[in-house]
Amino acid sequence: MLLRIKKQEPMFGYICVLGVRIVENKLEGIVENITFQAVDGSFTVFRLKPGSESGIVAVTGNFPPPLVGEQVTLTGEWVEHTRYGRQFKAVSCRRIAPTSEKGIERFLASGAIKGIGPAMADRLVKHFGLRTLEIIELSPHRLAEVEGIGSKKVEQIRKSFAEQSELKEVMLYLEMHGVSGAYAARIFACYGSDSVAIVEADPYRLAEEVKGIGFRIADQIAMAVGFDRGHPSRLAAGVQFALLMTGQAGHCCVPAEMLTAETAKLLHLDAAEIANVVSEQIRLGKLYTEDFHGMTLVYPRYLYRAEKQVAERLLRLKDKAKPIDDIDSQSQTLVDSWEASAGVTLAVAQRDALAAALCHGVLVLTGGPGTGKTTTVKGILALLEQQGFKIVLGAPTGRAAKRLAETTGREAATIHRLLEAGGGLEEDPLFARGEDNPLDADVVIVDETSMMDMVLMSCFLQAVPDGCRVVLVGDVDQLPAVGPGSVLKDIIRSAAIPVVRLIEVFRQAGESMIVLNAHRINRGHLPEYGSLDFQFRELDGSEAAAQAIVELCQNELVQEGFDSRRDVQVLSPMHRQPCGVENLNRLLQAALNPPVDGKDYLQGVNQVLREGDKVMQIRNNYTKRVFNGDIGYILAIAEGKVLVRYPEEDIVYDKGEYDELTLAYAMSVHKSQGSEYPVVVMPLTPGHHIMLQRNLLYTAVTRAKERVILLGTRAALNTAVMSDRTRRRYSLLAERLRGESLC
Repeated sequence: MLLRIKKQEPMFGYICVLGVRIVENKLEGIVENITFQAVDGSFTVFRLKPGSESGIVAVTGNFPPPLVGEQVTLTGEWVEHTRYGRQFKAVSCRRIAPTSEKGIERFLASGAIKGIGPAMADRLVKHFGLRTLEIIELSPHRLAEVEGIGSKKVEQIRKSFAEQSELKEVMLYLEMHGVSGAYAARIFACYGSDSVAIVEADPYRLAEEVKGIGFRIADQIAMAVGFDRGHPSRLAAGVQFALLMTGQAGHCCVPAEMLTAETAKLLHLDAAEIANVVSEQIRLGKLYTEDFHGMTLVYPRYLYRAEKQVAERLLRLKDKAKPIDDIDSQSQTLVDSWEASAGVTLAVAQRDALAAALCHGVLVLTGGPGTGKTTTVKGILALLEQQGFKIVLGAPTGRAAKRLAETTGREAATIHRLLEAGGGLEEDPLFARGEDNPLDADVVIVDETSMMDMVLMSCFLQAVPDGCRVVLVGDVDQLPAVGPGSVLKDIIRSAAIPVVRLIEVFRQAGESMIVLNAHRINRGHLPEYGSLDFQFRELDGSEAAAQAIVELCQNELVQEGFDSRRDVQVLSPMHRQPCGVENLNRLLQAALNPPVDGKDYLQGVNQVLREGDKVMQIRNNYTKRVFNGDIGYILAIAEGKVLVRYPEEDIVYDKGEYDELTLAYAMSVHKSQGSEYPVVVMPLTPGHHIMLQRNLLYTAVTRAKERVILLGTRAALNTAVMSDRTRRRYSLLAERLRGESLC
């Protein structure tokens, strides 16, 4: 049941205050058009035709957009933007029902009410005059008096108008309880007319059922509507939220004691009280657990399922490979034959890898740069093709797949494309390929396996048919996947799956120092620098390093023939601070793609996107078939749409999807995995000390093909090389593969 608001005018007469600082400046007018709106309704830019001034005024505000044609009264202040000129920065917005026939017609013609366009709005106002909105709300049957409106059209208009009214009442209800009305549209889209009743009864349902509302927002709403801090629903929801955070931290599971401590910290409650809740949820079967050496490990449901499936499928595929006749006696002969025909001399470990691929259903091939992984993969491909096997190549990202195709001369695709991604959530994606519709392959070779988290590996292995061979290739010394688990490392640690590690570095005279320095870093030794291809430029201060990076990309490297947007990648250990990803992107965009008159742009809360910008997709979009980490370039911005060119295809983004893109002149080291760039530029400053560690620097250096340029302090470089702390990721994949007893 909705909260009914007493109002003087139908559905419009309420105040929407969304700021904490109220100033004296007021502005009233009619909304001309919406220039920009954030997908979550937290920020909007629109153009207003004021009643007291001539011309059009640009307005910004941290609230959902009003409707085109609405009359609004704004409170705020005038500001002078360096690029966009004079603007009114609104901190409150009061929507007023149109009081003139012209205003009513303009509102109805805006499309706010389904079934009414400009022509219909004109006829309605001519017939009902100033009472038009009142008739629509209170006596909709009378709409049939107007030419062109039948019973179906009357019902469509009545229903649409009622939904607008109900939505605004939900917004007002939330505002009255100190919660931004930005969430009202999402709540109303999920629950409709039951919205207020559900919010009052159990707001924690919103965290599970309403997209874009997590536990923190649900908790804020719950506190606002009067829920007690110790309410059972809050405790249970807090435990589930803390558990879900384990995946974001890279864990598949956590000890029950850690879950209790994290939940108590989150809810600001006593740990003993939370421990009772955790124990009760375990007893009721609402939490998935394993007892291991006296320690209870608690899993989110989706990670419990994924980890078990990965172990089960690897062991089954290992034992069910399609046999090759007399391969035990022939393997070395076949390897000798390929070595001779290819004109290469293989190291012992490389020969072992070729033979193992013939003999085993699952093989892990790992090694650092310059150790011959590419040559080994080519040999494996050739030998398995000789056996008549159909081979499919894949990698976690588009950039890694492209590189695999270039090095092997064969077609390769991302894992998502191999599985024919079509929808679903990050933790539960929907793929057309799976157990009931497996891949059409006898062998699947996956490169950059260190990037695959537990969920993606589970989905992939479910789609591999029984009898198919799997070769997992990757550098286990690189950073682990961004998502949960350390899958490649755990498979190797289990000793249950055949593993070949390449350690011999093949280096020709005059070759780049990048490979040798990568191995020095991996062994805990400082890199040798001073050559053109591996440089360390000592600078004091993060601001100085940031400016030096801009100078490099804007002038120095360009003069040497590099394309700063395509050949150079700036990597940073962190997102914040002067040398963090966010600030470097702003500086580099201003230097490499400055504003040009006549070019369209999009202004978001934290960034401006322009035609020509280098951008990154930051979440998996299974519908558009573009995925987290994909890099593209904005070709055009027009009529509220953004056209981005990716290596595979051009993708169009509509309103509400802009937040899937971020500038990519600079990116985190994690996001660079699976890619290679001619030039890598990386700051190393004392402010990054929390993130400075050996595998991060090693991963960054191994992304470069021609040149590495490090900028910062010797102390920061020393910290990165000497710090070999690798934070433990809780998982039982290795133990499951070994067949250890779990209860």
